[in-house]
Amino acid sequence: MRQVIIIGSGPAGYTAAIYAARANLEPLVVASSVEAGGELMNTTEVENFPGFPEGIMGPDLMTKMQEQAERFGAEVLYDDVVSLDVDGPIKTVTLGSGAVHQASTIVFATGSAPRKIGIEGEARLSGRGVSYCATCDGFFFRERTIAVVGGGDSAMEEATFLTKFASKVYVIHRREELRASKIMQERAFKNEKIEFVWNSAVVDVLGEDAVTGLVLESTVDGSRRELPLDGIFVAIGNDPRTHLVHNKLELTDEGTIWVDGRSSRTSIPGVFAAGDVLDPTYRQAVTAAGSGTVAALDVEHYLAALGEAGAPAESASPIDDLAEVDAA
Repeated sequence: MRQVIIIGSGPAGYTAAIYAARANLEPLVVASSVEAGGELMNTTEVENFPGFPEGIMGPDLMTKMQEQAERFGAEVLYDDVVSLDVDGPIKTVTLGSGAVHQASTIVFATGSAPRKIGIEGEARLSGRGVSYCATCDGFFFRERTIAVVGGGDSAMEEATFLTKFASKVYVIHRREELRASKIMQERAFKNEKIEFVWNSAVVDVLGEDAVTGLVLESTVDGSRRELPLDGIFVAIGNDPRTHLVHNKLELTDEGTIWVDGRSSRTSIPGVFAAGDVLDPTYRQAVTAAGSGTVAALDVEHYLAALGEAGAPAESASPIDDLAEVDAA
């Protein structure tokens, strides 16, 4: 039986693994069979992660984090969790391969998934002109006309990146001003290939076997028009990946995992959460990494208290656990 299993391999999961491994907890990281490394694997240059003044590509950053975790003894499995049993002192994790692993603690760091628009044609044409990842699919749109839907940093990054391939990129936004940071807005505004379509919502995706255009509805007067193009990239935010813990852990009104104050402790003793799965507000790689640190330290304190007191009281907070360990 393991001391800790970490589910997820983004900045939160790998940082938790680094700290847990350095504490000799020999963590098992379930990294996913198809999405190992998290959302940063679909990101181009990361310019705001401390320690990289020249920036670093998202996949390169995640590779370095994984190597650092493995250097200290973390074991990484490329598999998917299909079910969890978190009741009782022993937690059970069942993988898609059929393997079953048990641990005293679990760190849930599954991150978030791209949000869908939820309109006609979106699901039907997914992979045939509808995409959620510019770095994955941008190459297929050389000299084509495409659109990016969204107004945040992710949308500006996607649009700017896609100008390397597409002949024209529309940015479609529901309002007349962007939510993106100033530097990301300035880059997009200066790019001659980018044209902004303000106060417009995408209400339909046109095409039978491939995207041929969009139907846009004015958020001002409700009028509609068609916009011919060859592809659409959706960048309207993300939703926390909590499907494995529905009816198991307490969630917030935003759908993220509830934790006790600034700790990582969830509603079930021995289960901790880290990263975007508990953060509806900041959702940055660096805040996720910090959250992974908190989770690993909370796990260490929990296990220490468990070993010394037999089992920590359910009402005790991680700070109480630490106080008990320090006083012992």
